[in-house]
Amino acid sequence: MIAAGLGLAYLLVSVNGAAALDRRVQINNNSSYDIVEFYASNTGTKSWEEDILGKDILPAGHSVVINIDDGSGYCKYDFLAVFEDGDQVTSANNNVCELSQFNFTD
Repeated sequence: MIAAGLGLAYLLVSVNGAAALDRRVQINNNSSYDIVEFYASNTGTKSWEEDILGKDILPAGHSVVINIDDGSGYCKYDFLAVFEDGDQVTSANNNVCELSQFNFTD
């Protein structure tokens, strides 16, 4: 009975620990252009989620901390940034459970 209780306690800690991973990433716009749209979708997803910036922009030379937690428990995300000049930059397979910063540069 004690062993079963310890096993259940270990399982709860493991599940809660996985759910509590920090998925906040500081996005640094080190480019010369404003980022007007930013997307983060589970790696392997065939479509992009909504624009995380919404009506805001990420000006050149600035940063923003984004919580990339969609409730799915996934850690691997693809990023898409759309710049004011129309250029788009994608970065695939970013582990947001381990990544604390991500840089966009010229």
